[in-house]
Amino acid sequence: MQSQTILEKLPYSKPFLFVDKLISVDENGATGTFTFNENLDFYTGHFKNNPVTPGVILTECMAQIGLVCLGIYLIKDLTEKSLVALSSTQIDFLKPVFPNEKVTVISEKIYFRFDKLKCKVLMKNEKDEIVCEGIISGFIKE
Repeated sequence: MQSQTILEKLPYSKPFLFVDKLISVDENGATGTFTFNENLDFYTGHFKNNPVTPGVILTECMAQIGLVCLGIYLIKDLTEKSLVALSSTQIDFLKPVFPNEKVTVISEKIYFRFDKLKCKVLMKNEKDEIVCEGIISGFIKE
């Protein structure tokens, strides 16, 4: 399945789409990028006069690229009525992500069975430093 087809099947749209490009995806993992544009609404209040990307948004970006894109690849007959849901996360945040930073998300499948996908996921900044990393699980149901 081609990257563009996977992106078209994502169940998100702006302003809640946190995938710019899907670089690679196969049965073992996915890699993609996103740039956090300075005009995103959450920057106006997180934090006053010193905007930083909220951890929950970093987690969502990691989940969209590292888990959902991979899940769509693994379930090739996914329909528009399919439900993609996050079931658990364990993320360690190591560095801040500021407005206009481009990040790369890399996931590695731990397992996929009974419609549940569990992945080791990490996010790197443009300096190739790990920003955050952890385990994300989710499920896909028709």
